[in-house]
Parts: sequence; structure tokens; C-alpha cells
Amino acid sequence: MNLQLSSISPTQIYYLMTQTIIPRPIAWVLTDSGEHNYNLAPFSYFTPVASNPPLLMFSVGKKPSGEIKDTTRNVIANKKLVVHIADISLADQVTQTAATLDHGESEVEQSNLALVPFDDFDLPRLKDCPIAFGCSLYEVQEIGETPQSLIFAEIEQVYIDDTVINSEQERLVIDALKVNPLSRLGGSEYAVLEKTFSVARPK
Repeated sequence: MNLQLSSISPTQIYYLMTQTIIPRPIAWVLTDSGEHNYNLAPFSYFTPVASNPPLLMFSVGKKPSGEIKDTTRNVIANKKLVVHIADISLADQVTQTAATLDHGESEVEQSNLALVPFDDFDLPRLKDCPIAFGCSLYEVQEIGETPQSLIFAEIEQVYIDDTVINSEQERLVIDALKVNPLSRLGGSEYAVLEKTFSVARPK
């Protein structure tokens, strides 16, 4: 099969991309809607983009009404966010927080998720996520015919659960199988890691 994207609709392109660009990491993003009322939402158009400065990028669509989503609104207003890497035990909660709520309604409260202080950072983090990035807003770009908000976040600090760390000697080594990250496929499907392997790079 060979598909020419010019001949299919944006909706069909979306489903094609989400089923072929797999697996995708999920950014589970916490922001402050005001007065410590926390918004939480997952985004699988997500990737690291630079190390100096250390930048993450994720893409945020619009609400069905055409309004910007709360994540975008909060990041622009408050300049801070926490990007979590969820493990497979949190699949149901990650999915629940994808629902569209009115601004000010907290997915954290609706999903009964526990927050803990993120030492030396302005926002808390989710207690049960093995990895969390405390970030500040670097840049927002609007892109596309139906504009998406590309949010670039600069990492200020990282929380890593001690149980997923294999070594802290010359180079920090994280055990990916212990992190057990939830990965996105197409439709309502997720994937998990079952093994890792190494291939030596050419010199």
C-alpha cells in the first residue's frame, strides 16, 4: 500500500500517523489553573528536542469549541509545568485525564491522584510517577491549518525514583524496564516494554 496524503482528509491523516509512528512516549503534563487548582493532561505528540538548553516539546490541539486547551492557557499564564513519565499501572488515570473539562476543573481531583512537593520547584508532582521534569516555558509556536500549539519547555530539574536507577557512577543509568513507561499506539491502544537490547554504534 502506498498512500498519497494529499488525497485523504486531515482526520484520516491523524489516524494514519498515530498508528504508524509507534510507540510514542506520553507527556503527562501538570499545570496550575490558579490558586493551586491543578490541570493534568496527556500528550503523545511529545519528544526531547535539545540538550543545551535542555528542551522538551509537545503538541497541543484545541478544544472541540475551538478554544485553546487549559494546558496551553496555563503555561502561557504561569510559565511553569511538570512533565511526568507514567508507568503502566497508571493507564486508566492517564486515559481519564484526556477528557475535556471546563477551565478550572481539576483532573487531579477527579482521578484521585496524589500530589507531593517537588523539592525546590514551584509546582508539585504526581506521587506515583517514576520520572518528573520540572520545566519553565521556553516558547509557544502555533503551526498548521487547524493550529496546534507547539509548547517548548526548558527542563530545570528532574525527579527520578531511586528504585529505577541502576547506577550513579560515571554516568547515571536508568533501568527502562523498572520505569515500565506507558507508550501510546493508535486508537485506544497502549504498549509496554518487555525487553531491552544493545547494538554497538560504529566508531
